[in-house]
Amino acid sequence: MTQTAERMYDYHVWANQTLINRLKELPQEVYRQEIQSVFPTVSKVIAHIYLTDRVWLDILGGMDMQAAMSASWPITETTESKSLDELEAMYSELSLRFKAFLKEQPDLEKKIVVDNPYAGVRETSLAEMVLQVVNHATYHRGNVTAMLRQMGHASVMTEYALFWYAGAEQFA
Repeated sequence: MTQTAERMYDYHVWANQTLINRLKELPQEVYRQEIQSVFPTVSKVIAHIYLTDRVWLDILGGMDMQAAMSASWPITETTESKSLDELEAMYSELSLRFKAFLKEQPDLEKKIVVDNPYAGVRETSLAEMVLQVVNHATYHRGNVTAMLRQMGHASVMTEYALFWYAGAEQFA
């Protein structure tokens, strides 16, 4: 699953960038427009995906889940206030850190114990945690798609099969 996890992370980077590119095509006010939805604004969803990716990278690196989550709380408001361009740069930097971590790992099938304060203790592999990162963001990119439609704008397809045909090798 090691290669699969790495490939799925490449997809994750591509899908996030594809959505960011679409958001940059829309009127600027759409990014912060308040609506009645799962999140109050698209900007909060994009920040949430970023912050959660950071938390999981910390956990992958050996930090306790509660400590990793606590480390993200002080930067949540600042992250949510960033412009789309600023968050795009932050995503880019984080993806480089994530990819460097993945390349450094001799065995992504290595098991570690995760103590999730909401779900309990579980042993899982590093690769499986990478798939959690990807799956989490996929879910929330779907939220953004629904929110954009609710505001009268089309989103963009970011499904994995499209990644195969969209020049995905550039993300490898």
